[in-house]
Amino acid sequence: MNIDKLLINSVYVGTEGEGVHIGRPQIFVRFQGCTIGCVNCDSKETWDFSQSHSLSFADLTKKIFSLSDSYKVPLKTVSITGGDPLHIKHRESLLELIDFLKSHSYYINLEAAGTVVVPEVFDKVDFISFDYKTPSTHVKTRFELMLKMLQNYTNKTQFKSIVSDKKDFSSVLDMYYSLPDNLRGIVPWCLTPCYENKEDFPGLRFEELFNLNTNEGGLFRVIGQQHKWVYGADAKRV
Repeated sequence: MNIDKLLINSVYVGTEGEGVHIGRPQIFVRFQGCTIGCVNCDSKETWDFSQSHSLSFADLTKKIFSLSDSYKVPLKTVSITGGDPLHIKHRESLLELIDFLKSHSYYINLEAAGTVVVPEVFDKVDFISFDYKTPSTHVKTRFELMLKMLQNYTNKTQFKSIVSDKKDFSSVLDMYYSLPDNLRGIVPWCLTPCYENKEDFPGLRFEELFNLNTNEGGLFRVIGQQHKWVYGADAKRV
């Protein structure tokens, strides 16, 4: 084993709160460190690369095994998220972790921020949740990355977008129609209404997004963040 320490924010059991796998219990491994800078990020505490978050590979895998085996039927799904697990500083340790987990028959979901496609990682995991960044994030996802995902990973990909307003929805729609006809709509694309500061539930934003999507023929899936409904918008490790 070449990796001694990883930057890990937390390891915990939770239920998938968004996207097409909503409601599925799994083990979350949240990497610490991100330079993407989405202004509406709900986990900014994971941005810094402080060594105070370092965890040995042995301790990390021991924690995963312990959580997995603590249930009547072992949990064998791991969701790797962040921070940004695909940041170059994490790349080597991420690959080591994926190889180790696959050798122990774990199903691996990867949360990808939509800023890079990493074939050596993407080829190994079972499912990729790939962000298309909307204007409200102040980050852009390049067309060529969306195209590459559709050309190479349609059998294990979903696109996800946080939507704050009609401008965000229009951005998603523009990207959708800029894709080649033969690739358009072949993977699920989930739209998630964002939460504003101190907002209990974005009910009106949900309603607006339902209507926008329906008026366009229902091209997307509007799926909220279930964990925020249950635990509140500010709860962590759920």
